[in-house]
Order: sequence, then C-alpha cells, then structure tokens
Amino acid sequence: MPKNVPAPPPGFDDLSVDEQIDYVQSLWDRIAAIPEQVPVPERHLRIIRERLEAYKANPNAGRSWEEVRTDTERELREHSSD
Repeated sequence: MPKNVPAPPPGFDDLSVDEQIDYVQSLWDRIAAIPEQVPVPERHLRIIRERLEAYKANPNAGRSWEEVRTDTERELREHSSD
C-alpha cells in the first residue's frame, strides 16, 4: 500500500499551472541529482533488457535519434497549429 502523500506546501495551489509544473520539475531535479538513489522499477529494467536484446538481434532496424527528433518536432508543430 502506498504511503500517504503529504498535502502540497502552503501557497502551491495559488500558483498557476505553469508555476506548479516548474515547482514539481525543480523537486525532481533535486531528486535526480543523485541518480544512484533513484529506484528503478523491475518492469522498467525488463523493458530495457528486452529492447537491448532486440537491438543486438537487429541493430539496423531502428531509427537514428535525429530521425526521431525531426519527426517528433514536425508532429508537435502540426498539432500546435490545429
């Protein structure tokens, strides 16, 4: 059973959504500053192992980061103009 999550700090609900996101991002940045302390769920590790094995079996099947980035940026532009 998960632990109860404490209420947000005073004033959090008065922030705009953008400010709330910035606040949460800054909290994550503090946590991620020590990556060896961030737990990785077993299901994530399993997915990584599966993808590495698939890559090793067929290294030419994937796309380069540049291709993925270009496609993603294009899709974002298309959706933002809707």
